Amino acid sequence: MIVREQRDSFLVFDQHEHALISAEFARRWKDEPRPFGATMYAVENHDIAWQELDGRILWNEEKDRPYSFVDYPIELKLPAQRRGIEAVEERDPYVACLCSMHYERFLVHATRQDEIEFRDHELDRQHRLHAGMSEEDFANLERNLLFLRLFDGLSLFICLNDPGDSEAPPPYPGGFEFDGRSHEASWRDERTLRLEPNPFTQPFEIELPYREVGRDREPVGSGIVELRVSD
Repeated sequence: MIVREQRDSFLVFDQHEHALISAEFARRWKDEPRPFGATMYAVENHDIAWQELDGRILWNEEKDRPYSFVDYPIELKLPAQRRGIEAVEERDPYVACLCSMHYERFLVHATRQDEIEFRDHELDRQHRLHAGMSEEDFANLERNLLFLRLFDGLSLFICLNDPGDSEAPPPYPGGFEFDGRSHEASWRDERTLRLEPNPFTQPFEIELPYREVGRDREPVGSGIVELRVSD
C-alpha cells in the first residue's frame, strides 16, 4: 500500500489501483512497447501481489503510521510477491518475467537471507522463462522493464504528492527518464499534471481511489483523487 501523510490523517492507496493508473499512462505513451499486449498487461498487473496484503491496513507501531510498501514486513511481503508472479505466469510467461525482474531488481544488494533467497529464486525463474521467448521478445526485455518502471514511478508521483504542490519532490528527482530522454513532471494547477516535453498522444483523465484513516487509527472515509494529464 502507498501512504500519503496529511495533517490529521493518512491517505492510503492500494498498490493494485496504483498499477492500474500506471497503465493509464502507458496506454497513451507515444512509443508502443513490443510485444505490446504482454508488456501492457505487466504494467497493469505488476503489483497484483499486493491485493491480498492491502485488504487491511497494517499499523507500524514504531512509526505510528500505516505500513507502506517501503517498510512493509518482509516476511509478509516476499511470499505475497512470489504468489503474485506465479499468478501472472499462469496467464503469460513474458508478463511473469517482467514482474519477476521488477521485484528482483529491488534486491540486487540484498543482505538478508530471505531477500537473497527470493532474488535468486526469481533469477532462476527468469532464466527458465527466457527459453520460451523469441529473439525479439528477449531483446526487448530490458527496455520493457524500464517502460514498466517509468509508469510505476509516474503513478507513485501522483499517489505520494498532493496535487498542485510544487514544493513536493518527485520520487525520482531530475525527472522521469526513458529512451535517453528526461521528462519533468509539474502541476499546472490543483488537478492538472503535465510532463515536459509532452510524451503523450492526448490529454486524459485519471481517477485514483483512496481510503483515509485518522492518526487515532479510526477510518475517516474514502474518496477519489480526480486528475487531468494535459498535453
